Amino acid sequence: MGFRCAAGLRAGRGCRRPALNSNPFPLTCIQSSDWEKNDTEPEELLIAQAAKGDQRAFERLYRAHVDRVHGLCLRMMRNVASAEDCTQQAFIQAWTALPRFELRSSFATWLHRIAVNVVLGQRRSRWDELPPTAQELDSVPITFDTPMEVAEIEAAIESLPEGARDVLILSGIYGHTHAEVAQMLGVAEGTCKAQLHRARQLLRARLSLEAMS
Repeated sequence: MGFRCAAGLRAGRGCRRPALNSNPFPLTCIQSSDWEKNDTEPEELLIAQAAKGDQRAFERLYRAHVDRVHGLCLRMMRNVASAEDCTQQAFIQAWTALPRFELRSSFATWLHRIAVNVVLGQRRSRWDELPPTAQELDSVPITFDTPMEVAEIEAAIESLPEGARDVLILSGIYGHTHAEVAQMLGVAEGTCKAQLHRARQLLRARLSLEAMS
């Protein structure tokens, strides 16, 4: 089952999340009453339970993080179908690797690192790309000090060189540190800082041109 809505920094709003029934770990669907009853359990407990093979605990982690992971994959891949595939593969890999997860970083950072690795691998073998529409990115809000429409900002980000765009997405939008982004992308931290500076300069220039046109 594919994604029926943009999955980004906002969750819910009646969106249907992708079923994981094609995964090697068939997950039993959690009834909404069970979800509402147990959603106060700390994430650390869910991680520990899932690491021991508890599929229901992992599905609750999936529900909590799938929106942001898919939004990240969608921005980096610029292709709806590829973003779905990357999201699916990221959670499959996370399930497999979870027993080795250490709490030295947050679960979200660890999961984003897996997703970025999947995206980079997909990019090496991609043939074409169909950029997501403004509607598909609508629920992945961006915060910049600009009065411009979100669609114009999205278009400006889309036009950035790939390296600069990746760093801007991971650092400027998702809030990861330079060290985290550098590790995710496999580049030096100095390169990450330079790419972010370049991305901001290019974005500022392109948004200024849009405002003047």
